[in-house]
Amino acid sequence: MFDLVEEEIMPSALYMQSESFRDYTRYETTGLDLNIGYSIPHIPVSKNSRPTCFDLDETRSHKRVKPGGVESIGNGIGCYAVSSNGGSINANCLNSLPRLHFRDYIRAYTERYLAIEAMEEAAAGLMISKKNEIKEEDIDGMKLVQQLIACAEAVACRDKTHASALLSELRANALVFGTSFQRVASCFVQGLSDRLTLLQPLGAVGVLGPAGKTISFTAEKDEALRLVYEICPQIQFGYFVANATILEAFEGESSIHVVDLGMTLGLPHGEQWRNLLHCLANRPDKKPRCLRITGVGNSTERLQALGDELDCYARSLGLNFEFLWVESSLEKLKSTDFKLLDGEVVIINSILQLHCAVKESRGALNTVLQILHELSPKLLILVEQDSGHNGPFFLGRVMEALHYYSAIFDSLDTMLPKYDTKRVKIEQFFYGEEIKNIVSCEGPARVERHERVDQWRRRMSRAGFQPAQIKMAMQAKQWLGKAKVCEGYTVTEDKGCLILGWKSKPIIAASCWKCC
Repeated sequence: MFDLVEEEIMPSALYMQSESFRDYTRYETTGLDLNIGYSIPHIPVSKNSRPTCFDLDETRSHKRVKPGGVESIGNGIGCYAVSSNGGSINANCLNSLPRLHFRDYIRAYTERYLAIEAMEEAAAGLMISKKNEIKEEDIDGMKLVQQLIACAEAVACRDKTHASALLSELRANALVFGTSFQRVASCFVQGLSDRLTLLQPLGAVGVLGPAGKTISFTAEKDEALRLVYEICPQIQFGYFVANATILEAFEGESSIHVVDLGMTLGLPHGEQWRNLLHCLANRPDKKPRCLRITGVGNSTERLQALGDELDCYARSLGLNFEFLWVESSLEKLKSTDFKLLDGEVVIINSILQLHCAVKESRGALNTVLQILHELSPKLLILVEQDSGHNGPFFLGRVMEALHYYSAIFDSLDTMLPKYDTKRVKIEQFFYGEEIKNIVSCEGPARVERHERVDQWRRRMSRAGFQPAQIKMAMQAKQWLGKAKVCEGYTVTEDKGCLILGWKSKPIIAASCWKCC
């Protein structure tokens, strides 16, 4: 079902006033009229409800048939209001309708179902409290959830007056030093505020924003990344699985070439590769004759400094080591950028990188995967966030992100004290930046396009890769037990992939692929 809509960007979910949302308990579902005349399905609307608005921020030039509604051509927003007794619709509106096709109904209802399903699943995960005890904190948290969703709906409909009023209330309740949910809500408030500021006037299509992503290194971001690596298990989990897989694949090999996409995420000292060098130097069997690492990134200065440091460390271990780098974004990579030697084994390492190459159409990522396939790697190690932050509905993405990052902030609440400055830096300058990108940006500027592991399986298979099962679930669980993290994190195996989760909520997925 996901494949049907992954190239299409639909409008936001139904807009409701915040007052009516508080009494909201379920979505009304409608039947699908399949008569040959393709008449517009009847959608019951209460007498006091506002007309339903659709946000066209992400539609671009795609033509769209709105479920149960009439599209208003030329003003950027389509509104409809159908009486509960099935009254007639204005003839002028009907004249402006494009010819309806059966596939338009299927697509519209499929995407409507996906958005409602994502919202209900995320809301259920956010609002479940203890069965036998409801704390005042839980009630406040539910109200905050309702305010956030109502604000997201107002932003989706470009109702700046209503959204601004809700944002004022949210700023007073979403505290940076509050409960774990208040803290995550503060990041969403920033994202919604930015999106509201970037919205174009009514009648235009799209969201204003940066033309694309430029990697900027600041002291705050660098420190936040370092703290996430040292305190949280997500990046360390990816490094452990990747290095263990590489060492297993190199049994009996003498010449090794690792291609690192994103080059250690910008972390200083190249911790992943220092650990790999140490393990290779201490192997009981013969050391590899040569280890070569090619780092891909946008900063030559950083890549060169990192290469010099790794070269010095490799010499101290007695390893024959060579470091190369390619200054390029993933989208601009070419197979000729990599200096491969005959007889060497190629491994591609991608830790939280490939989701940045996912765009509105599947072509952008396919191009990157095709280049990587041309390198004929023995293995491609893929570690990504296991969540659906690239869905077709803006409101659905907000709900899914709210569920995902609430779990992460809950884990931070268990690991670090309330007023710990390290915790604030991690929340605001690392995860907060991801949240703001998901919520406020569109087009090329939205790069945090995380997808679930099942979707990655489909993408990789279409690009000519087949799964290589990771057989180290027990090792990963032992590693997690030895790691200095709090209880609550889990490691599970899912169809050959390893999933790091927090209290049953998937956070990071590690998978391995080989060329067909």
